[in-house]
Amino acid sequence: MSNKEILELAMNLKPVDRLMIIDALLRSLDEPDPKIDAIWAEEAEKRLKAYREGRIEGVPMEDVFLD
Repeated sequence: MSNKEILELAMNLKPVDRLMIIDALLRSLDEPDPKIDAIWAEEAEKRLKAYREGRIEGVPMEDVFLD
């Protein structure tokens, strides 16, 4: 079955069923990558340590979240 045929079949489904398919497809694209998570966790630890040691300064929340 081709992609076009699958799409045509999906378009004939009830909206709630199409939504379930869309949700499942989007979730499949956003699966966490343990390697990337580990890299970010290590970076966060480095930044926290540098902040606590006074090697870097924090940025006030007001400067980060502008109106």
